[in-house]
Amino acid sequence: MSDCLFCKIVAGDIPSTKVYEDETVLAFRDIAPQAPTHILVIPKAHIASVACIAPENSAVVAHIFEVIAKIAAQEGLDGGYRVVSNCGADAGQTVHHLHFHILGGRQLNLEMA
Repeated sequence: MSDCLFCKIVAGDIPSTKVYEDETVLAFRDIAPQAPTHILVIPKAHIASVACIAPENSAVVAHIFEVIAKIAAQEGLDGGYRVVSNCGADAGQTVHHLHFHILGGRQLNLEMA
């Protein structure tokens, strides 16, 4: 998608601070971190949100969760971390490209928004 911010990051048109990359996934540091460790993990192929996960693209989501575990270990998040994906405007999704936030590095608030 030519107007998608994350597709532009995948294409290299917008710089990012990469922490992981392979043929299907890219992970980079959030530019407005909400925790000491705040990393976004995205599929390179455009999937708009969790609502668009289907049998033909679900394998990439499984791979993303494998990558999340690797990144959490390399970042030293031994005390725990949170994985969040907002789905739709009411949930606060502002970039309509599937992405998962890894949040950690401190004790996180236990209240749900």
